[in-house]
Amino acid sequence: MADFRTETSVGARIRLARRERGFRTTAELANAIPGGNVTEAILENIESGRKADISVSQLLNIARGLNVPISMLLTPIATPDGVLDLPNLSDDFEGMSVAEFDSWLSATPSSSYRPRLAAERVDIGTLTLLRELGTLRREMERLQIVRNVGVASGDSDLKSNSRVDSQLKGVQRELEQLVDLLSSAGIEAVVAPRESA
Repeated sequence: MADFRTETSVGARIRLARRERGFRTTAELANAIPGGNVTEAILENIESGRKADISVSQLLNIARGLNVPISMLLTPIATPDGVLDLPNLSDDFEGMSVAEFDSWLSATPSSSYRPRLAAERVDIGTLTLLRELGTLRREMERLQIVRNVGVASGDSDLKSNSRVDSQLKGVQRELEQLVDLLSSAGIEAVVAPRESA
């Protein structure tokens, strides 16, 4: 079977990704995408190339339904040095490689894409801080689970408990510093996210 990551059109990448992910028909994929803005007919038109202008919400819903990173549908990511093949883009994208486009789209610092403005570099730095916030929150949750499991199991290893508590305090400090830094950039963040109701 062909690899969807090498195909040269969004429709062909979606068609092959659908098959790789086990959706035999466009109807199966359409039924797996809630919301109703991606129908079987729309998918058939996208996959055949008859519909080249896909709305952002449709593309995001398809990527989510397939559990495929959006860059892998937008570009032939298996050819990172190849030229971007998306239709109807401005001349500003002319000559941009697949890797550069993915780096630009994901705002990846120190990548193959070079920001053109200082403001763009600042924006990429802010997004990097937000990603770090998520990483630190997950680490805090992991350490809390380790500590709770140790307490619940009656683990009396004071050295182990002390080490976990020390790590928790370190992560807490990092989170507080990161939240302060984000706040200075005008972004409201908290150490721990609010619980959803």
